[in-house]
Amino acid sequence: MEIETVPSEPKLESNPLPPKPKFEPLKAHEMSDGRVQFRKVSVPPHRYSPLKKYWMDIYTPVYEQMKIDIRMNLKARKVELKTRQDTPDISNLQKCADFVQAFMLGFDVPDAIALLRLDELYVESFEIKDVKTLRGEHLSRAIGRLSGKGGKTKFAIENATKTRIVIADTKIHMLGSFANIKIARDSLCSLILGSPAGKVYSKLRQVSARLAERF
Repeated sequence: MEIETVPSEPKLESNPLPPKPKFEPLKAHEMSDGRVQFRKVSVPPHRYSPLKKYWMDIYTPVYEQMKIDIRMNLKARKVELKTRQDTPDISNLQKCADFVQAFMLGFDVPDAIALLRLDELYVESFEIKDVKTLRGEHLSRAIGRLSGKGGKTKFAIENATKTRIVIADTKIHMLGSFANIKIARDSLCSLILGSPAGKVYSKLRQVSARLAERF
């Protein structure tokens, strides 16, 4: 039994799809449901005078460029940061907190300000006792080896690895990219463990030559 199929006429679409909605990009304060976000950075006693001296150098980029409110709470002894209505990016708050924290650790303002401009920079800290337990004169000699005569060794490591290093008593703070911090940390650990500066210099020359080839 054969059944003839009659081609059906195409039905006209009675309900065409509505146009796609266009959403404006969310602003920073709208991402957090309009809530103001805060960060607080403690000020060590020995950094009061430098903070007072360089306050305008810290305040200007944070307030004008990153659009973050900043103030010094004298009672709590903390630098307080908070987002504003016109803050362009919510991540600016954390960047500013890292910048202020780097200054408190002892980095110069021109070095610390790089944390606001570049995303791949970090601050890493460790203590001499994390590498080797030293006491008395042995500890003093290790700190002397890290600095060198007139800071010569420290500057050599900084220039070869494109990092900034602060030696504060037994604590060491480094600012730079992840790969560069690793190279600087290896050199500092060798010095703490007793390697002579000449041996560390020659190893740094090899590493910096490899870095130059890579880039």
